[in-house]
Amino acid sequence: MSGAGWWLYVLECEGGVLYTGIARDVEARFADHVSGKGAAFTRMSPPVRIAAKVALETRGEALRAEYAFKQIARADKLRWCEEGLDGFLRTLAP
Repeated sequence: MSGAGWWLYVLECEGGVLYTGIARDVEARFADHVSGKGAAFTRMSPPVRIAAKVALETRGEALRAEYAFKQIARADKLRWCEEGLDGFLRTLAP
């Protein structure tokens, strides 16, 4: 997606827990999380890597995708991280 302005991203944190968020610059946001400037969740469970990310056009699309991703089971989240979040987005299409 060449005109992407937003990203849906998934971080793997210490202990194997997953954190999902949206950002304009995933690498900068990851650095914020690592340095303790991110979400309270990642201050308590520091991220170890970016597990997956996918580009979206608008903030609204990113927020809807984030909400939908947070609703699915952990096993499905892990599968989509491995297979690619673009596949997950296709499941959301009307």
